[in-house]
Amino acid sequence: MKRILLFIATNLAILVVLSITLRILGVDRVLDAESGGLNYNSLLVFSAVIGFGGSLISLAMSKWSAKHMTGAVVIDIPSNATEGWLVETVRRQAKASGIGMPEVAIYDSPDVNAFATGMSRNNALVAVSTGLLQKMERDEIEAVLAHEVSHIANGDMVTLTLIQGVVNTFVIFLSRIIGHAVDRIIFKTEEEHGPAYLITSIIAQIVLGILASIIVMWFSRQREFRADAGSAKLVGRNKMIAALERLKQQYEPSHLPDKMAAFGISGKQSQIGRLFMSHPPLDERIAALREAAY
Repeated sequence: MKRILLFIATNLAILVVLSITLRILGVDRVLDAESGGLNYNSLLVFSAVIGFGGSLISLAMSKWSAKHMTGAVVIDIPSNATEGWLVETVRRQAKASGIGMPEVAIYDSPDVNAFATGMSRNNALVAVSTGLLQKMERDEIEAVLAHEVSHIANGDMVTLTLIQGVVNTFVIFLSRIIGHAVDRIIFKTEEEHGPAYLITSIIAQIVLGILASIIVMWFSRQREFRADAGSAKLVGRNKMIAALERLKQQYEPSHLPDKMAAFGISGKQSQIGRLFMSHPPLDERIAALREAAY
């Protein structure tokens, strides 16, 4: 649960800050002037603006926040043979995938992991942990890099943002309806909205946002299968299977910051079940690669 909550933390924080700010400024006028009830058309437009605004801001901040959260250092000029190999491997895979050259970075962590993020196919970041470089063979690292490049080529970051925008819209819409109902029915507010509306709306927004992450996590699991398949096409099925098998051998807890977990190569099962898993089980991913026809 913690992993999922922190994954959506930035998005939820942005939504909450925007909602409170607009409420204080009086911008979110969603009451019908005549009846005092909700103006659902205005509320839906307001919800869409805030919902997609929050997800787009999160996307715009993705590379910056990823670097700062992990301490990833971008390789501008390779300082050793390993860094040179990393950059050239990503360059070759990016060219084969038809995308712009991503930034390549390394972050200090004993965890065997990597992630990709960024605003678009031509403005992205691929980062690998020092643990991955130390504990994987080059063929396996090549497969992991191809997996992350495939995420970029598939447009996963942008698609995830759009899905999150739709989810945000309905979360805000429903949370305002709940806040209005509580304000009118329980607190008997007859005109405008009282403090109960704002407080209840924010609480409902957070709770609904967590529940709505089930949809986002479902998409995240599907894109892992697609990225695995993309890696198999770029470097070969056996290399990607070997990389996943290597991950199964690692028993250290993930040190990749939880908000970046959905963008990493590995994923651990959530305590509260499959619905909140950002990654499918490794055995399922390996089975899918073995059964696929390339």
